[in-house]
Amino acid sequence: MKNYEQLKQEAYLNIEKYKKLCNDLNDFLADNPEISGKEFQASQRIVEMLRKQGYDVEYPFAGYETAFKATFGQEKHSRKIAIMTEYDALPGIGHACGHCTSAAISILAGLSLKEMQEDLDADIHIIGTPVEETDGAKCTMAKNGVFDPYDMALMVHLFGENLLAPKLQALDSFVYKFHGKSAHASAAPWEGNNALNGVQLMFHAIDMLRQHVKPDVRIHGVIRDGGLAPNIVPETASAEFYVRSMSRAYLNDLMRKIDDCAKGAAIATQTTFEKMLTAESYDNLKENGTGLAVLAEIYRELGLELGDTEKVFGSSDAGNVSMVCPTFHPILQIVEPTVAIHTREFADAVKSPQAYEGIIKGAKILILQVLKIFTDKNKFEAMKKDFDN
Repeated sequence: MKNYEQLKQEAYLNIEKYKKLCNDLNDFLADNPEISGKEFQASQRIVEMLRKQGYDVEYPFAGYETAFKATFGQEKHSRKIAIMTEYDALPGIGHACGHCTSAAISILAGLSLKEMQEDLDADIHIIGTPVEETDGAKCTMAKNGVFDPYDMALMVHLFGENLLAPKLQALDSFVYKFHGKSAHASAAPWEGNNALNGVQLMFHAIDMLRQHVKPDVRIHGVIRDGGLAPNIVPETASAEFYVRSMSRAYLNDLMRKIDDCAKGAAIATQTTFEKMLTAESYDNLKENGTGLAVLAEIYRELGLELGDTEKVFGSSDAGNVSMVCPTFHPILQIVEPTVAIHTREFADAVKSPQAYEGIIKGAKILILQVLKIFTDKNKFEAMKKDFDN
């Protein structure tokens, strides 16, 4: 059996072998952005590419037309690794989140590791996980047991700084629809119950609640429906809220208080309301000390300087996977820190020299994370123990 250094050198040679293929994939995805749930060209391109490299691919997968699961070899090993792959874009601004480059990193890592499964005693799967920007396919996959068999799941995200792991907030997204009674707003307003007043009062209640929540909480909402005309008392009105916290447990308790804001607003305005989930609930990223220590070692080895570790990154469905198996979501810099994700400037950067260099660095991060843990029994057991705790 080959040791860590031998496998590392072999993987680095494979990176050179496959890097042009993955650079071309990055460019194709960047030039043909598809929004969440519509990633047909993207998924087909990746699936065809993997099949040409000897993979068996289940496509569609897990109830998603644009998801896939790629396996290589006989599936006879005692451990399993999932390399997650994202490829959806944002409406109007393309791959401003860098998913085209992230996908290229995942595929390059998978291709470079595929012949090492025997030495690692691990089946290494590439899982296509679409719809990250909206409804989070990983949430449903995790809930339905897709990630239960895996000893590790991992991927790289792009950013303006290098981070071992992002601070991912748990996220709930709901619409609150208020129901009142219409009436002529001038001739007989006393005959109506104003649903828009219910929505407005809920906003005011939430604004007062903000004084008494933890600093990591974010609550933001918009009015989706405010009525039909000024001279008609609104019969219905609705608002959508995103509520985030660094802790799923705290968020669950906070949602009870948000519901109380709606209940109080309905009582005060003599209306009723219904609450509707608008997207899958995202969990925070569960920390794994052993895996993070290994990533820190890798970043030093690759000469990657760490950025602001306290900066809140947002939310991702990778958090849901981290509740099922040890999950790593390292962040790699391809732009200056002043360039934010989800901007046109970031979208322009995904075909830059820094992005192509990032594809190689990102693949090395994933490869070394796998090799350092799966060639060292003590690290592997410590990672599993950290997860169980």
